[in-house]
Amino acid sequence: MHGWIILDKPLGLGSTQAVSAVKRNLRQAGFGKIKVGHGGTLDPLATGILPIALGEATKLCGRMLDASKIYQFTLAFGTETSGLDAEGDIVATSDHRPTRSAVEAVLPRFTGQIEQIPPAYSAIKIDGKRAYDRARAGEDVEMKARGVTVYELQVVSVSPSLEDASADGPLNSVTFSAHVSKGTYIRSLARDIAYAVGTVGHVTMLRRTRAGPFDLESAISLDKLNAFGQGAAQEDIILPIEAGLVDIPALDLSPEQARAIQQGRVLTGIAMKDGLHWARDAEMRPIALVENIDGELRSVRGFNL
Repeated sequence: MHGWIILDKPLGLGSTQAVSAVKRNLRQAGFGKIKVGHGGTLDPLATGILPIALGEATKLCGRMLDASKIYQFTLAFGTETSGLDAEGDIVATSDHRPTRSAVEAVLPRFTGQIEQIPPAYSAIKIDGKRAYDRARAGEDVEMKARGVTVYELQVVSVSPSLEDASADGPLNSVTFSAHVSKGTYIRSLARDIAYAVGTVGHVTMLRRTRAGPFDLESAISLDKLNAFGQGAAQEDIILPIEAGLVDIPALDLSPEQARAIQQGRVLTGIAMKDGLHWARDAEMRPIALVENIDGELRSVRGFNL
C-alpha cells in the first residue's frame, strides 16, 4: 500500500485528525498498519486539498511541503481579529470600505518576492514553543518578517456594501485567488492588503484548491473516505506514488542500471539533462528520486516497493 489519498478536508477538521481518519479507514478496509503522513498542514478553519501519503510515498512529503499552493480566500473589511480569521478577539475596527479599483491597484505590491510577518497564531516555533501556544497563553508574541513568493494574486469576486452597490462603490469583502510559495501565510497576506487600502480586515473563508501536482479533481470527500473504510471500492481513493511526481520527468532504466541505483552506485554516460528525475524500472515501478549533475546520476531517495 503505497500512494496518495487526496482529501478535500472539511471545515473544522485539523490535519492531524485527517491523518487519523485515513489510518482508521485503512484499518477498517483491512489494510492493517500503514505508515501515513501529510504533505502540508491545513488549519481547521480552512478547507480543500490535503495530500496524505501512504507507505513509501511518505518519503515525498518533504517535496510536497516545498511545493507551491493555490488558495481562494475571502477578506472581510472593517474588523481585524487576533487570529486574523473568524476566531480570536477583535483587536481593531475601521469604518472605511475600499473600492474594487483601490484593491486591484495595490495587488502588484503583493506579487513576486515579498516580506510578510506571520500571524502570532501560527505553528512557527519560538524558543521551542509554538507561537499559537504562546499567544493563547497571553504572551506578547513578536514574529519576525520572512521572505515568500506570490506568483499570482487576483480578484475572483466582490461583495458590495449594502449602502452603495454602484459599479465601483465600497466593498464589504473581496474573494481572491493566490498562487504562493511554501511558507506563505494567507491570513498575513489578507491583513496587509487591508492595511494597504486604508482599513483592517480578516479572513472569513480559506480554501486550498491546489497543492503541488494535486488539485480538487484528484480529491475525495471525507464521506467517500469513510465509505471506503466500510467496504466501498478502492477505485479513485488511492492514487499511485508517481501521482506525486508528475511535475518532474521520468527516467527509464535498464535492469542493470536500476540495480545500480538501488545499491547506491553512481551512474555515468546517460544522455540526459541535469536536474531531478524519478527513475523507474523495466516494470514501470518507481525505484528512486535521482539527480543528474554534470553527467553523474545519483539516488536522492530510494523507494522500497
